[in-house]
Amino acid sequence: MGEMAPQTDAGKRLLLHICCGPCATWSVLHLREAGWDVTGYWYNPNIHPFSEHERRRENLVSFAEQAGLSMVWDPGYEMPAFLRAVVGQEAFRERCKVCYWMRLERTARAAAAGGYDAFCTTLLISPYQDQAAIRRISDELGAVYGVPFYFENLRRGYAETPRLAKQFELYRQRYCGCMYSEYEALTHTTIG
Repeated sequence: MGEMAPQTDAGKRLLLHICCGPCATWSVLHLREAGWDVTGYWYNPNIHPFSEHERRRENLVSFAEQAGLSMVWDPGYEMPAFLRAVVGQEAFRERCKVCYWMRLERTARAAAAGGYDAFCTTLLISPYQDQAAIRRISDELGAVYGVPFYFENLRRGYAETPRLAKQFELYRQRYCGCMYSEYEALTHTTIG
């Protein structure tokens, strides 16, 4: 996987929010290589439709089993909560900040409750996500819940995700997850 990360995090427990199996592949392998004891966390109320949510979840189950990754599964499907939260903020980047907050707040809360040393997210691997917003929101949530956010620009591993997804036989989706991103991906038209 390339250059070895410093072993400063050896043995520390990290709760990693996972958006999908392909983004988890390189992220999990890299963070483990850096010494983190990684547990995955699934909570993605933005994913639409329900069949897509379940397909992504099932692919993550497959990856977790193959990689020996412990998982915490947030139960349920909270798409209505996501839609209520983004009303009036549907434009690209505006809705994304709401979505980041929803997912990362739940992750920070779970990390604090589980006694983890830090929390992180696979969203940091995607070149399509706003890393500055993710970091700002996560740092604020970390302060609220008393568990630090581990930030690392994971994008250097993004080019490896297609190969790893194929290796682990994972479905690769064509949009971020919400109905707005699906429309934008299929029409190349940004909402807002």
